[in-house]
Amino acid sequence: MTFRYDFAPTPFGDALAVFSDEGIVRFDLSESDDPTVPWLLEGVSRQLHSVPQPDPGAADELAHLLDDYFEGAPVRFDEHVALDWRLADGFALTALQVISGIGWGETLSYGEVAVLAGHPGAARAVGTACRLTPFSVIVPVHRVVRSDGTPGHYGAHPERKRFLLDLEAQGRAPAG
Repeated sequence: MTFRYDFAPTPFGDALAVFSDEGIVRFDLSESDDPTVPWLLEGVSRQLHSVPQPDPGAADELAHLLDDYFEGAPVRFDEHVALDWRLADGFALTALQVISGIGWGETLSYGEVAVLAGHPGAARAVGTACRLTPFSVIVPVHRVVRSDGTPGHYGAHPERKRFLLDLEAQGRAPAG
């Protein structure tokens, strides 16, 4: 298995996109102004047990989808880009797959996702799956909210979650 990486622009800065032969395996919004910082790629390399090689242009299709999304189009990334789920397993994988089905502009609570994932009462585990997702933005963990409807956190950046929820609330309605 070979792994390669590229960067894709977002309103939060360039994101690291890592691809396997099967699809995108990781999409990370950097915590740094410079997404090329070695620790970001080192962490992915540890998880994959392989060092991804640079592949400029590998994220071009994803970058176009992200542009559309951030312009307010109801993009469902998994309909356009193959997801390689190798970095998620067990309940986290099941929860993230449920979350993939949450529609544009819709939300579910952590508890509702737990029920749909077959484990009522596992709301905290859903929160952990959201926090550790290998697919920031492209698996819409931002659409998972607290039971009272408030957004909650998005890693260390609750303002990003609010931005994404507001974007979808103001964006174009899906064609029907």
